Amino acid sequence: MTARISPISLTYYGFCMGNGNYTVGLHFAEIMFTNDNTYNSLGRRIFDIYIQGKLMQKDFNIEDEAGGAGKATIKNYTTIVTSQTLEIRLYWNGKGTTGIPIRGVYGPLISAISVIPNFVPPSEGSSSSSVSASTVVGIVVAVVAVIFLVLCVLWWKGCLWRKDIIDQDLRGLDLQTGSFTLRQIKAATNIFDHANKIGEGGFGPVYKGLLSDGTVIAVKQLSSKSKQGNREFVNEIGMISALQHPHLVKLYGCCIEGNQLLLVYEYMENNSLARALFGREEHQLNLDWPTRQKICVGIARGLAFLHEESRLKIVHRDIKATNVLLDKNLNPKISDFGLAKLDEEEDTHISTRIAGTFGYMAPEYAMRGHLTDKADVYSFGIVALEIVSGRSNTSNRHNMKKDDFYLLDWACVLKEKGSLLELVDPRLSKDYNKEQVETVIRVALLCTNVSPAVRPAMSSVVSILEGKASVQDSKLDSSVLNDDFMVEAMRKHFQQISGQNTIDSQTQSIQLEGPWTASSTSAKDLYPVSLGSEYWENRNLINN
Repeated sequence: MTARISPISLTYYGFCMGNGNYTVGLHFAEIMFTNDNTYNSLGRRIFDIYIQGKLMQKDFNIEDEAGGAGKATIKNYTTIVTSQTLEIRLYWNGKGTTGIPIRGVYGPLISAISVIPNFVPPSEGSSSSSVSASTVVGIVVAVVAVIFLVLCVLWWKGCLWRKDIIDQDLRGLDLQTGSFTLRQIKAATNIFDHANKIGEGGFGPVYKGLLSDGTVIAVKQLSSKSKQGNREFVNEIGMISALQHPHLVKLYGCCIEGNQLLLVYEYMENNSLARALFGREEHQLNLDWPTRQKICVGIARGLAFLHEESRLKIVHRDIKATNVLLDKNLNPKISDFGLAKLDEEEDTHISTRIAGTFGYMAPEYAMRGHLTDKADVYSFGIVALEIVSGRSNTSNRHNMKKDDFYLLDWACVLKEKGSLLELVDPRLSKDYNKEQVETVIRVALLCTNVSPAVRPAMSSVVSILEGKASVQDSKLDSSVLNDDFMVEAMRKHFQQISGQNTIDSQTQSIQLEGPWTASSTSAKDLYPVSLGSEYWENRNLINN
């Protein structure tokens, strides 16, 4: 059989058929327009059925006849073939939707056609023009195979199961967020125009948008092929939709339509803390000490809320400078809750698969998967050191060598030597409160203690940073503390780079004009600092 299509009808022809009486079976199933709103606005497929030019059924509606979407219905009709040609026409002129917008694959109008003779077909030798039964069977099998292939493609693309699975995951969550249509999001972002792209995350890009009421938004678009992206999508909605705090990024709503998974946030004008401190030079901000102090306190307040004050006790799991965003007044807000975990109060800890960013992960979590809120405390300590020094915890993204060390090692050395202020960002010059700086560094070192039990609660950190409590020093454990050559090499290294305020542009290649970059579980998020050959030559002299 062949099919011909015109703007008003769809016609199937069967040629070289034996003349006689046939039963024609038309197989229908509404497999695409499963949502009532989408069906009513875009997918009403109502048509008349003609066979051999005769009206067999008027105003046929697939969904009504089948009793719902996703259900099959078969319509059987008897007809007579007199000229060895069978004509089946589906005529919809003036009925239902005649111009479906270009949105993707919409599925077939008819699923299969079966044609069964009500007589004994003539043998191959008796009529050279007749069609054998095996040919008819072959046609039916071919049509069914094509339909099966289409369904497989739709399944692979996620068009058939994605929304059902996500709806099932979201069902039962106490969601306190809005819902956006894909049309609204496309209008806000100018159909995801590349000019509006402000960042690239591990699960998809981020776009700046403008709603019809003038609200500026940031739209995170999760990859349609990432199952981990699905989990992050559900997790982030479930976590952040119930949380409202001045130091948490506000989630306006989401969009689940077709194969699109979209999260809509408030827009943060000054991007991420990482870009402000150690991004490319043209992206850096001149953060004075009062602003840096305010940022430290704001992050601590946000974490204290998550750990101790909110109805849901939450461990963020991915606190780092790229996940701290700055609004137009440089107030910090914690973002990216895709990896967050609920902290059940009756459990002492959570054993879970390791996810986060190396270089910011607490040792007990990175090595054993032992997760408590003290993992966030450790990450906060690293970020606090970055805020004071203006440098990433490590400084070279891709080449980890045996002579590398971290910002935390350097801070430990300076504490033991009584020279904490050498850690201060040279861009601050001498324009800072020495007592406040030392307090922040000591709190950071306490937060990064190798023992979780020694690390303070975030509410205690807030009290210390606000001057309401004093910091209690703890014993530092670092292999470099008593190595004078290591200390000297570190000091020379930091003196050499004191005039450099940026890191290798290659490490910042994914940071564009916006607030979101990737959450990652890759070792590529380690930024080692090379000590050079001087240190190792000196060590070899000692060893010899």
